[in-house]
Amino acid sequence: MRQTRRSFLVTAAASASAVTVLPFAARAEAHMGDTFETDAGPITVHPVAHASFVMETPAGVIYVDPVGGAEKFADLPAPALILITHEHGDHFDPETLTALAGDGVEMITNPAVHEKLPEELKATARQIGNGERDMFGDVSIDAIPAQNTTEERMNYHPPGRDNGYVLAFGDFKVYISGDTEPTPEMLALEDIDLCFLCMNLPFTMTAEQAAEAVAEFKPTYVYPYHYRGQDGGTQDPEHFAELVGAASEVRMGDWYAPGEL
Repeated sequence: MRQTRRSFLVTAAASASAVTVLPFAARAEAHMGDTFETDAGPITVHPVAHASFVMETPAGVIYVDPVGGAEKFADLPAPALILITHEHGDHFDPETLTALAGDGVEMITNPAVHEKLPEELKATARQIGNGERDMFGDVSIDAIPAQNTTEERMNYHPPGRDNGYVLAFGDFKVYISGDTEPTPEMLALEDIDLCFLCMNLPFTMTAEQAAEAVAEFKPTYVYPYHYRGQDGGTQDPEHFAELVGAASEVRMGDWYAPGEL
C-alpha cells in the first residue's frame, strides 16, 4: 500500500462513516472535513455543495467549481486558485467567479469555459485542454478528459470539451473527476492518493461504474460527490462504499443541505 511507502496520516474532523447534513455556515464553523498530511504539507478538504469544494494546500487555497454565490464561501479562506472543469451551471457560475476572483487570484479553466468568462476575468484566466499541463507554483495541474462514454449520454459531456484534473503536491496526487464516465485516461491513472469522483444519472455514471473505476485505478482515498440528481438519478454514496470495499478508503462529505436537489 502507498500509505507505508509515503508515510502520510489522515485525521478527520468529522466521522467518515456517515453523511452529516448541516447548513454550510455550521459546517465551516465546525471545521468539517479531512486533513491529509503529505510530504509537501497538510491538505484540508472542505466540501461545500454538490460539485463545489475547497482545498487548503501548501501551495495556497484552491476553489474547485465554485457556484451559488460568494456567501457560500464566506467562512472559508479566500482562494489563491480557482479551477473550473466545465460550463454547466452546477460547475460554472460567472457571478460567483467575479465575486471571488480578487487581485492575485489565479484561474484555470477548460477552453470552452474560458470563452464564456466575463471579459475582466478572461484577461487573466488561463485555459488548458485535455492532455495539457499548467502550474500553480510548484504544483503541476494536468487536464485529462472528462466525458460521457455511453452512447445515449454523449450529448451531456462530449469528447474533447471538459476537463478532469490531476494535481501533484510533491508525491501526493489529487484527482478531480469533473463530470465524466470512466475513460481510458481515468482508468490508467497511477498513484492517486486522493480522488473526488462524480456519480449521478443521466449526466455522469452510476455508483457501480464509479466503483468499478476505483477498483481499476485504486486511489488511496476517494470522496463520492455530485451524486444527487433529478428523476431518480441520485446515486447512494453508502452503496458506492460497499461496492468499493477494500479497493480504496471512502470518505464522506457534507455535500447537500436539507432540500437541495
